[in-house]
Amino acid sequence: MSAHRHHRTLTLGGIAAGTLALLVTAAPAHANTEVDEPDSFTSAFTSMATPDQVVDSEGMEAPGEPGATGEFTFRINSDLEIICYDITVNGITGDYESPAATATHVHEAAAGESGPPRLAFPNPEPVGDGPRTSSGCLQGPFTTGLTDDDDVDTGEGFSLAQIEADPAGFSADTHTENFVPGAVRGQLTEVPVGGLETGGGGTANNDSSALLPVIGVGALAAAGGAGFLALRHRRLAHVRG
Repeated sequence: MSAHRHHRTLTLGGIAAGTLALLVTAAPAHANTEVDEPDSFTSAFTSMATPDQVVDSEGMEAPGEPGATGEFTFRINSDLEIICYDITVNGITGDYESPAATATHVHEAAAGESGPPRLAFPNPEPVGDGPRTSSGCLQGPFTTGLTDDDDVDTGEGFSLAQIEADPAGFSADTHTENFVPGAVRGQLTEVPVGGLETGGGGTANNDSSALLPVIGVGALAAAGGAGFLALRHRRLAHVRG
């Protein structure tokens, strides 16, 4: 795995309540930068999210939306602090709800534990009864729009190398008005970079032997999510292993 890298920090501008000028000029709560996909990645991860993995802020079991499922795919270039994401959720009802800038996150939280969001992604769309999707790439410094007890944004100082060092210590989820602790949640699992199917751009690689073998109906069934994953026609990213 990649070595630990220095964390980058971001100082958020303060907002004085009731002062229009400051409301206009203060730094936004969600300062991640949308960028193009990089030429290469240092790691890749998936999360098969299900309602039974959701816990509340105290770490107590708080099942999410029955029948809902989610597939989170992340490709990371930790040298550039860029994370590319492809998110699909199914069976989720109602609008999103979260005190953070968005309701779709990566939390620093091991299985069965709660933890702060470190990354906030655009919520999958459209809101409705069908599948919801969200794809793109973000570059740090990262913010979530949610502050801790010291009034520091929970994304401040976070580095993608932390995920590479301990992927099992991170979970992906999305929160809705009907299931505020989370509609679905799943732990991150590392996968081979060169064999990961992606929805993003990059140079096509048609070597079918590189297809990720672990993401299949059988694996999803074991995770309690059988039948939800309709694999989209995607291009394989040409990346360094």
